[in-house]
Amino acid sequence: MVDVGTKRSQSWIVTREHLASAFGSGLVDVLATPVLVGFCEECARQMIDPGLPTGQKTVGTVISLEHLAATPPGTRVTVTAELVAVDRRRLSFSLEARDEVELVGRATHERFVIDEARFAASVDAKRESVRPSP
Repeated sequence: MVDVGTKRSQSWIVTREHLASAFGSGLVDVLATPVLVGFCEECARQMIDPGLPTGQKTVGTVISLEHLAATPPGTRVTVTAELVAVDRRRLSFSLEARDEVELVGRATHERFVIDEARFAASVDAKRESVRPSP
């Protein structure tokens, strides 16, 4: 497991599919907030999941994000995640996102360590209980 205080950064170039206008969350050609959320989750996940024992993964359970500035296409966005607390299987992160000019977002995020087989079984059971619509 990763130690509290560990940091990890990951970068993306904003492309057409990342834009609010293409994602359906707005009509402008800037980084969409839901995409920024995804970048933050992915950065935190990549910090933890590779070091987990076989059969374990993490899932996001909470995220609170402030999207502070617009980022146009072609711009690099770098997210830095820091693991700030571990409570058994609950992992808490602090994140910042910066483009090439400024701070564009701040977030707190929680992930939960799951047993992959048990999680898949619960999803399958739920799927079985849902009736298809006619």
